[in-house]
Amino acid sequence: MSEASTAAGPALGLHALLDNPLFAGGIGLGALGAAAAFARKGVIRAADVARHRLLVNVEISKQDPAYPWILAWLSQPRPTPGFIASRITRIHNLSVATTTTSSGPFGSGGQSGAHFFLQPGYGRHIIKHGSAFIAVNREKHNTANMNTGEPHEIVQLTTLWAHRQVFEDVFREAHLLAAQANEGKTTIYSARGMDWMPLGDPKTKRPLGSVILDEGVKEDLWRDVKDFLSSQEWYVGRGIPYRRGYLLFGPPGSGKSSFIHALAGELDFNVAMINLSEMGMTDDKLAYLLTKLPKRSLLVLEDADAAFVNRRQRDADGYSGASVTYSGLLNALDGIAAGEERIAFLTTNHIDRLDPALIRPGRVDMMMRIGEATKHQAAQMWDRFYGDVDHDHNGRERFLARLDELGLFGVDKDGQPSNRHTSTAAIQGLFLFNKENMLGAIEMAEGLVPRKFEPSETVPEGAIKTPS
Repeated sequence: MSEASTAAGPALGLHALLDNPLFAGGIGLGALGAAAAFARKGVIRAADVARHRLLVNVEISKQDPAYPWILAWLSQPRPTPGFIASRITRIHNLSVATTTTSSGPFGSGGQSGAHFFLQPGYGRHIIKHGSAFIAVNREKHNTANMNTGEPHEIVQLTTLWAHRQVFEDVFREAHLLAAQANEGKTTIYSARGMDWMPLGDPKTKRPLGSVILDEGVKEDLWRDVKDFLSSQEWYVGRGIPYRRGYLLFGPPGSGKSSFIHALAGELDFNVAMINLSEMGMTDDKLAYLLTKLPKRSLLVLEDADAAFVNRRQRDADGYSGASVTYSGLLNALDGIAAGEERIAFLTTNHIDRLDPALIRPGRVDMMMRIGEATKHQAAQMWDRFYGDVDHDHNGRERFLARLDELGLFGVDKDGQPSNRHTSTAAIQGLFLFNKENMLGAIEMAEGLVPRKFEPSETVPEGAIKTPS
């Protein structure tokens, strides 16, 4: 066989395959499929580029303080003029947030009311704000917060790049809406895991004038706090950490916590509380929480002395569980990593149990004893409860004379120490028991004398209700 015939063989075989309609059709289909796949990738790529160039996204995590603000803002009704806009912005997947309120005074037996706030549920929605359309995507993730067990959620807002300024309006309106909802209220934060979370619903602000302390005590504290808040540039200019610490000490029921609550309301601050005895509270966790305090909040460490006594007994291996140490507390308050722009209040019933290192200047800048009820406080409280009926102050003088007779201001009638005192909490309890009975408060004043109950002592039947 010649070389020419040998070379022509494969060529003839290829032509034969190409002439085969089945084989040629397969190549054509394959080429069309490859071209379609390539075109699809090109379209997807072009769409991605166009989306990144023409759209702008904002993602809000559930851990962000703005998350509930945005959901509340989305629940607000908004007009959708125009046939097309009203059809596009219809939301078919809703979730409900319910709040309950009492229709009458607490305990009056009236029916409780409920307010339902409808907001976009999980999924994709479109809303219109002004002239801009905003795509809303609310998602729930499969992962969860390790501290609370709640699933992670996000809300993503998307609009055209040309309308990106609309997000400033959205967040401003959402923040204003949240501020209006909490107007006249104080939010109490507590540490939950490594985060600060609101403890219950915000509380109505307590007027500072409703807390009656001894002469000059409240005024001195108020003056010092106001001076500190107006002196940030002075601190920064001298390289001094901008933080202030206060220690309020005295017997139980003297008004330490009440004053802090009222002060926060007067300053339009919130309150952030830490329980140093909480199981799992460690030095590192405490230091982290104090650097992440909610803005415009008073830090409160109540009963600081109790955090380092009555610890759990050690296990057989010597481990007593995670806890805060004195050195950890000192470093968190005034260490190299301590936070600034902070006002901290420590309270204790037993100042003698506190280590001197804890109450040195820099950690505690001002100490104030809030002690037993004085004649000034008793008179002020009387006027606050009965001033509208005791016009001539005769009842007040009789009440003060009775307390003097009982030796509840620290001295007997003959001027000798009586070693007896009462608290403002006990006096308030007496007045609350006799809200409409001024004379009853005078007659029952003897109930303010402190009593010591032995373990075997029983309270007689019918004597459960006491004003003291």
